Amino acid sequence: MGSTLGALQVTDWRRRVFGLYAGVRQLSVHDPAAGHELWRSGRDELFAGHPSSPLLPDDRSAFTGLPVAPYDPDWRFELEVRRTEEPHRLSVETGTDGVVTFALVGTVRLPYVGTLDVWRHTGYGGGLFLPVRDGLAGQPGGTYGGGRYLLDTIKGADLGPGAGDDTLVLDFNFAYNPSCAYDPSWECPLAQPGNTVTTPIPVGELYSR
Repeated sequence: MGSTLGALQVTDWRRRVFGLYAGVRQLSVHDPAAGHELWRSGRDELFAGHPSSPLLPDDRSAFTGLPVAPYDPDWRFELEVRRTEEPHRLSVETGTDGVVTFALVGTVRLPYVGTLDVWRHTGYGGGLFLPVRDGLAGQPGGTYGGGRYLLDTIKGADLGPGAGDDTLVLDFNFAYNPSCAYDPSWECPLAQPGNTVTTPIPVGELYSR
């Protein structure tokens, strides 16, 4: 009974995340800052009150909101995915989903920052995955040491396509911490060398521990 209830709760969490990002995409067409505020407040609500919140009980009781930097439009891009010519796969052990395998789709180039790999889940449901570890990772008041997620479309984190062919909206104001940042019992796919940059990315969700 407990496992069934847990599965239903996780399903509801993901349903709400999908709905939240749908609202974010709709608002962000004309007002990305308003979309960001919806994202911030919606995630605060989920983390504070949903039974599948990754917060530990003591952290939930003291929770007043996730540490999110103010919106900065300079970190919003529409970037072309430059497809890879050679196939490359990455297998990651996770605590809940077993071994998860990703296939490299291509790369995106951020102005003045560098390139990031764009991955695809090869299992059921597919989906794009783009983690990033920046120059503030592990620093006091900076970002989570293992990196953050920008896209994880199989779980709803999707900012939509860009206007051009093979382009994606990549707005780093929406970078967020993986579940293992809050609960060490989780094992999360983290940023690999192709998703690590030395430039500080001071927007999105920060890390206060």
